[in-house]
Amino acid sequence: MESLLTDRLSTLSHPQRMAVFRLLMRRCPDEVPAGEIADALTLKSSTASVYLSALTQTKLILQRRDGTRLLYRANLDAARDIVADLFLDCCRGRADVCPPEISDLLRSLTPMSDKKYNVLFVCTGNSARSIFAETILRDLAADKFNAYSAGTTHRSGLNPLAVQTLLSKDHDTSPLRSKNVSEFQGPDAPKMDFVFTVCDRAANEECPTWPGQPISGHWGVPDPVKAQGTEAQRQLAFQQTYGALRNRITAFTSLPFAQLDRATLQQHVDEIGKEKLRQD
Repeated sequence: MESLLTDRLSTLSHPQRMAVFRLLMRRCPDEVPAGEIADALTLKSSTASVYLSALTQTKLILQRRDGTRLLYRANLDAARDIVADLFLDCCRGRADVCPPEISDLLRSLTPMSDKKYNVLFVCTGNSARSIFAETILRDLAADKFNAYSAGTTHRSGLNPLAVQTLLSKDHDTSPLRSKNVSEFQGPDAPKMDFVFTVCDRAANEECPTWPGQPISGHWGVPDPVKAQGTEAQRQLAFQQTYGALRNRITAFTSLPFAQLDRATLQQHVDEIGKEKLRQD
C-alpha cells in the first residue's frame, strides 16, 4: 500500500500529469477522448499519451477502448484511497492537521437540511444551455431552490432561439440575462450549495475553488447553438437540449435531500450525469 501511495503521489507531482487528472475530475463522470484532453490542455498528442499512460499505470485514471478511440475517466476509488492513506496512515488520523475547508466537509457528512439551496449552472457563453437549466429549475422547484446561471466568457448574450424555446414552453424569460461567473465569486455573492457545468468546454476550464465547497456535478449536453441545417432542424436541436436538461433537473429535484448526507448526495448527482440523455 505504501509503495502504491508513493507511486501515485510521484505521478501527480508532475504539473502536467496533475493537470490531466484535475481535468478528468472536473469532467467526472464523463469518459473523455484522448484527443479532447490534449486539445483542452494544449498538449501534443504524443505528450498527452505519455501522461495518460503514467496515470493509467497507477490506476489514477481508467482507460476504455471505443472502436479506434481511447476514452479516459477519473478513478474515484483511487482518489479516495490517496486521501484515506494520507489522513489515516501518514497523519495518524489527526483531525487538527486538516484545513478548515476539509473539517467543514467532514462535519457536513450528515443528512442535508431542508433549507432553500442555491444552485448555479455554468456554461461557456450563458446563452442557451445554462439559461435553460436556470429557468427549468426555477419553474420546477422555486420553493426549494434559488436558481442561477453564468458563463465563463465575457462575450455573450441570450440566444434568440433559446428564448423562443423557453417561451414556447410557457416560461417567463423576463428575469434572464447573460452573466459571467465573476458575479458569483465575490464576497457579496450568494453562497452556492450546488454548481453544475452543462457544457464540456466549461468543465475543461480551470476555475477558482468555489467558496463553501459546494457539491459539484458535470451534466454536459450538446450545444444547440452549433446545430446546422434548416430553421426547423435548428429549432429541434434546441428542443432536444431543453428536454435533456429538464429530465436531469427533474431527477435532481426529486431526490430526498433531507434523508441524504453529502457523500450520498454527490453520488446521486454523479449518477444523474451518467444517465443516457433522454430528450422527451
